[in-house]
Amino acid sequence: MPSDQLAGVALVTGGGRGIGASIARELTGAGMAVALSGRTKAQVEAVAAEIGGLALVGDVSRREDVESWVARTESELGPIDLLVANAGVSVSESEARAWELEPEEWWHVLEVNVLGAYLSCRAVIPGLLERGHGRIVLTGSGAAYLPGSRNTSYSASKAALCRFGETLALQLSDHGIPVFFFSPGLVRTDLTGSSFPDDAPWTPPELAPRLVRVLASGRADALAGRYLHAEHDDIEDLIARANQIVASDLNAIRLRR
Repeated sequence: MPSDQLAGVALVTGGGRGIGASIARELTGAGMAVALSGRTKAQVEAVAAEIGGLALVGDVSRREDVESWVARTESELGPIDLLVANAGVSVSESEARAWELEPEEWWHVLEVNVLGAYLSCRAVIPGLLERGHGRIVLTGSGAAYLPGSRNTSYSASKAALCRFGETLALQLSDHGIPVFFFSPGLVRTDLTGSSFPDDAPWTPPELAPRLVRVLASGRADALAGRYLHAEHDDIEDLIARANQIVASDLNAIRLRR
């Protein structure tokens, strides 16, 4: 378990339940003041009350909502040091035939998972640049690259988010703002619980929050833009081998011939 003690302010989108709520709890326990957002008021307020955080209600795919979250967080808690763009959805039921989905339902997944992350980053980055420090963490998925996925909207959204994160990391590298993209593994949540059998290789739910805590500490900054997995990667080993990983372009999704 990481012993990193943190300070400053974090904004966690999709923090009202599942992985986002666990990340909010972990960051609070490590010493950060946490604002968390979500669409369901009761869920967001319950987690915020539990951790002494700031509850923000709205839609991550709406620019005005996201910008108001950032403004309120910085007004009530202080300048944001860490953005965890965690909000994510999938189609309402398991997608067997993409061509039978309503286009609005398919596109909604991209609006939340990709546009929502972009809007969150866009709203936070100017302040990070002005202050000259801060970090961004994007919650991704193995669906970004694993073969066999049958969910076109979710897989497409996570592949796009991965490339967005890596490219954004390059854009911000000269400004000292690391951007990370990680997969939490197969964690049992409301999003995954009905899509996989009980005997699926479930990932322990505490691993993703622990990884985010390490990323927030700054010890892994050399791994910015790399694909990280909460269960299959030993983050301490990656930190120790960071120079080799960067030099050899490891932990990256690439075409090899």
